[in-house]
Amino acid sequence: MTDTPTRPTGTIAPVVPLNTEQLALVPLGLDAVHLTAGFWGEWQRANREITAPHALHWLEQDGAIDAFRRVRSGTPLDSKARPSLWFSDSDVYKALEGLSWDLGNQKHEAFTATIAELTKTIADAQDADGYINTFVQEGNGERWSRLGWSHEMYCIGHLVQAAVAHKRTTGSDELLRIARAAADRLVSEFGQGRRHGLDGHPEIEMALVELYRLTGERSYLELTEQFIDERGRGTISTEDGPFDSEYYQDATPVRDEQTTVGHAVRAVYLLCGVVDLYTETGEPALLEAAVRQWEAMTSTKTYLNGAVGSRIEGEAFGDPYELPPDLVYGETCATIGVIMLSWRLLLVTGESRFADSIERALFNLLAASTSIGRDSFFYSNPAQRRTLRRAAPAGERAPRSDAPGTRPAWFVCTCCPPNILRTIASLSAYVSTTDRSGVQIHQYIPSTIDVFTPAGAVSLQLDTEYPLNGAIRLQVLTTPDSAWSLSLRQPAWADTAPVRVNGEPASTATRNGYLVVSRTWAVGDAVELDLPVAPRFTVMHPKVDAVHGQVAIERGPIVYAFESTDQDTGVDLNSVEVLVHEPVRERYFDDFLGQPSVVLELAGVQRDDPGQELAWAPYEIEAAQPRRRVTLTAIPYPLWANRGPSVMRIFSPASSS
Repeated sequence: MTDTPTRPTGTIAPVVPLNTEQLALVPLGLDAVHLTAGFWGEWQRANREITAPHALHWLEQDGAIDAFRRVRSGTPLDSKARPSLWFSDSDVYKALEGLSWDLGNQKHEAFTATIAELTKTIADAQDADGYINTFVQEGNGERWSRLGWSHEMYCIGHLVQAAVAHKRTTGSDELLRIARAAADRLVSEFGQGRRHGLDGHPEIEMALVELYRLTGERSYLELTEQFIDERGRGTISTEDGPFDSEYYQDATPVRDEQTTVGHAVRAVYLLCGVVDLYTETGEPALLEAAVRQWEAMTSTKTYLNGAVGSRIEGEAFGDPYELPPDLVYGETCATIGVIMLSWRLLLVTGESRFADSIERALFNLLAASTSIGRDSFFYSNPAQRRTLRRAAPAGERAPRSDAPGTRPAWFVCTCCPPNILRTIASLSAYVSTTDRSGVQIHQYIPSTIDVFTPAGAVSLQLDTEYPLNGAIRLQVLTTPDSAWSLSLRQPAWADTAPVRVNGEPASTATRNGYLVVSRTWAVGDAVELDLPVAPRFTVMHPKVDAVHGQVAIERGPIVYAFESTDQDTGVDLNSVEVLVHEPVRERYFDDFLGQPSVVLELAGVQRDDPGQELAWAPYEIEAAQPRRRVTLTAIPYPLWANRGPSVMRIFSPASSS
């Protein structure tokens, strides 16, 4: 019997805390915030029309969906014959989550039918006691026997998150029943210390907390606490691979860890669960640990483009300030994890620095992760490409270990594309929040916002071309008669941010990095915020020796890059210097690679090739090397690699003459 989907009354969002005592801000869901236009609105539409069908096609083609059918039919394949990776169940679940969140944006009959079909396929594959993992069910090992490697709990976590999304957007229990049965199996086997063990890839922690929030079943929260308490005590066996306990965040207890270590995605996913647990329990040590690690990551281990994870080996964080631009791994999933973590920290602190982190990640690395056609993707995201690397193989799954010259359509390890799918589908949930005083705007994306504040119902319309320009306009569509506050984030890079109401300068207070306008509003009131998006040069900390003496250029929240495709004939991006004391020219294009863009022109010099064969030479030769003036063209970093293989760099040596 199929449930009749009904619109739920709760918040339709990925993170909906049950205990609000620890919250500074209350999240708004897809039922309250709707993207209306602009870059992100168009991407959300393309996500629905292009990326989702593309992902479903590939999940069929690479056997991830068929793995469930094989288990159901009793005709499994062994590990060597299996076309998809051992944790491919999670990719199906992430795609399901993306489709489900999109139903919160608008009705879609085809998605509804696809979700129903996949839900039945998954249900048929689930064992009677709730266990589900197609790789193990095909006979590849015993349940829970190789948790450091198997991703069994990781996959169940993604199943739970898909079910939570589906329940919140449709009211249906169909997928939720499957997820709860799997979660209950975990509780039965591991709960109350009956069995000790941790998944090598954190994910289950934040999923179980969200399931607790949805259902009120406290055993899910208690199991999360057990997993987090066990982490960092050498619980995970390192016999299944070349990595040590630090790789798994299992060398130091969570509450004692000082920085982010090991596999980057695992680290930030674990911290998401830590913040979620804090939000429900109020244990200060958990929040202190999460903030401390976030601060260390953001200040010493994050690239300008929002990438994290500097080492290809282990897809891992390196040492503080170890940020080589050409060797960066910068997995898309890791930056999505940073967005998820920063959002949770924003909700519990109300501090704008966490929204700033989300902005950098959204407008740069996430935006660059996907082609302008929305059907090819980067797994790892370089900040420099020295040579014309090969193009992505057409119609083939690309390896994940190498970022090719263009974005592949799919990967052997396919975690990133469905992660992008679910993130864009749920993006509305990251725009705005509410609290006792009123409404906060965190991301300047064209949207409508409908919220019930303590003062009464408020409706706003946000219009902007940001970051093409810094003009942001909000109009009050509905307001109560009593006063309430509108809080507007002032990005850390914006040294000025004048606010006007109905054309007149507004009196503002500053709170946690937000400009707060408090007044009794009237329907039709217009609020204007003007952010200075002029180009600016940026340098890294002197300890980032990989780019010491080099500069990047930013404009508003956007990082710019030099791509060989845009340079004059004879310009070698590996041999140029930027003249930092000369003006930067802005050129506006109505259509640059399919979208309005601002392209920058800078003065530079190019060093002539000295003709030497060795990679080193006496200093005097380098100092005397002839230079000639050149014009350099910089484009928004998210647009690189859309015109075939190219040389690219974000940082270039600086020159004063």
